[in-house]
Amino acid sequence: MATLDNTWLPEPGSLSRPVYLSLVEQVVHAIDAGDLVEGSRLPTHRDLSAHLGISAQTVSRAYEELVRRGIISSSVGRGTFVAKSAIDKPAYPHIPDRSQEVVDLSILKPASDSLHLEKLSEALVNLARDLPVSSAFSFRPNVALAQHRSMGAQWLRSYGVNVEEQNLLVTNGATPGMTLALMSALSPGSTLLSEEIGHHTLKPLTAYLGANLQTLKSDEQGLSPESLERASSAEGVKALFIMPGPISPNVTVMPNERRLEIVEIARRKGILIIENDPLGALVEGDLTPFVNLAPERTFYVTSFTKSIMPGLRIGYVAAPSSLIPAATNRSLVTTWMATPLMADIASRWVADGTVSMLLDWQRKELRKRHQLARECLGGIRYSSHPQSLHLWLPLDAGHSEDAFISNVRLRNVGIARGSAFALGPQPHRPAVRISVGSTSLDDLRFGLEIIASVFKELPEPVLPAL
Repeated sequence: MATLDNTWLPEPGSLSRPVYLSLVEQVVHAIDAGDLVEGSRLPTHRDLSAHLGISAQTVSRAYEELVRRGIISSSVGRGTFVAKSAIDKPAYPHIPDRSQEVVDLSILKPASDSLHLEKLSEALVNLARDLPVSSAFSFRPNVALAQHRSMGAQWLRSYGVNVEEQNLLVTNGATPGMTLALMSALSPGSTLLSEEIGHHTLKPLTAYLGANLQTLKSDEQGLSPESLERASSAEGVKALFIMPGPISPNVTVMPNERRLEIVEIARRKGILIIENDPLGALVEGDLTPFVNLAPERTFYVTSFTKSIMPGLRIGYVAAPSSLIPAATNRSLVTTWMATPLMADIASRWVADGTVSMLLDWQRKELRKRHQLARECLGGIRYSSHPQSLHLWLPLDAGHSEDAFISNVRLRNVGIARGSAFALGPQPHRPAVRISVGSTSLDDLRFGLEIIASVFKELPEPVLPAL
């Protein structure tokens, strides 16, 4: 990094093609790293172009793109400033708006069809016939959600998660569950550890709680034990947030041997584990959840939203026994309680076998979709899992994320940028995330064929419309 009159400047020679988008990424990385904060003044067009040896027009294009994204603001006579800090930037990887013409492969959803709508309609009719009084009138979570906790524990145990009913809290999905676990595990000024590529809301959420986020190295088996060993010795480290299953953005599934190594370090260093596993019930195999290996220090977070149906927004947090009071209090002050009507539908579906049927349907449908991906993407290398809802596609040299996504979007396909999941300050290899469950099979085929075509083309910057 260089400076000019106390102004941040990227290093000369650090830009790749297309240059204006590379400059945009440099500014974003500087904000994420804390080198630029809200209100920081950016160099003038003339100073920056002279420093980097590029045209002032290229700098103007980069600044225009940053203004469009809401990252900087410009005022005649005053200059150009960082408009938003890293924690205030939109944390969502999916396209913020779409038209009916766009095949949206950016948002992560399970596959669904008329069967799901029929089942939900039936559930609502049945609920109207025999609505529990407690679901309608109770204001006490321990009354309204007592049966739902019991059914939740039964569901978790059905796919191998050993949890007691008294350790379970009902939530309105995995995101509230994740927030609840982080609030219970962290204190202001403490440090949370996580993988370099992780949950896209983790960075802003940790900052909102007044805590610090430190990222750890990973390899093809997930989080590096050596990296965890070094980092967990620092003062103030309280917890580790981990997604060891195929919900992880880069679809890295941690084997049991590595999980045992992580647990041993966590016990020895006295740190808590927050295990985010919204696909837990869907994933086949003999993977052992962290909550089974270390129940005394693990928060286990899951939901129905990613494995059963997007609209079934109900989930569970299994808390360590010693932290149940803390978790309960934080649940009360944030949401008071999960929506009893949604919890009632989920509980009925667990009891009558609908959940099991829909899980089987989802596995079969995902097999079709992953087979389709293999056909459409041909010899292109990407990461996936038989029960993952997405693919992780690293981009070849010369393809920047912004240019690749823009070229795909010009052909009416939306995908998610890999940098949305990068939690650390270090640049990562450009990549994109492609949802396989968010649309119909025909639209998925169309989208994958477009992506394959753009991937094989020579990189080409997208010029702004005049």
